[in-house]
Amino acid sequence: MHFSFRSLRSLALAIAGAGAITLSAHAALAVGAEAPDFSTTAAKAGQPFAFALRDALAQGPVVLYFFPKAFTKGCTLEANAFAQANAQFVAQGATVVGMSHDDIETLQRFSSEACRDEFAVASDPDAQTIRAYDAQSAARPESAQRISYVIDRHGRIAFVHSGSDPLEHVAQTLAAVQALAAGR
Repeated sequence: MHFSFRSLRSLALAIAGAGAITLSAHAALAVGAEAPDFSTTAAKAGQPFAFALRDALAQGPVVLYFFPKAFTKGCTLEANAFAQANAQFVAQGATVVGMSHDDIETLQRFSSEACRDEFAVASDPDAQTIRAYDAQSAARPESAQRISYVIDRHGRIAFVHSGSDPLEHVAQTLAAVQALAAGR
């Protein structure tokens, strides 16, 4: 049996797309649901501060992305990509914040080194917010899986993306924020 590069690529894309659909279906918080409010300690540019979702939403939509562990390959790649795209999110009036189970001291370093001082990362030491957003890892429930939410300024879930490709989270959430800004 002979496969062309084009047919193999199409098959790979179809399989990847099917996986993304299955993974996205896991998210318990549906589009239109009220986003659970939370407050925690976050860090930006190495400096800790009090972060409250309610306050961030007063400025515009929030991209809340959960990641498993700071300084791992995929999480660093994702943070770098969000940092690179942050100006585009800001141009649409959106705030990006990452969240993990890591302690705030680790996230202070991560906010500078991986997030390049562009956006905040928040600590969820008790995994309360991780659980509230159904973002816990099946293998390690105290840790987050890779899942991203776009929350509109009214506190409603506008978009959900779950999957293992960290770069896809940036592209998908940016498209969702742009659609929100355009009123779609």
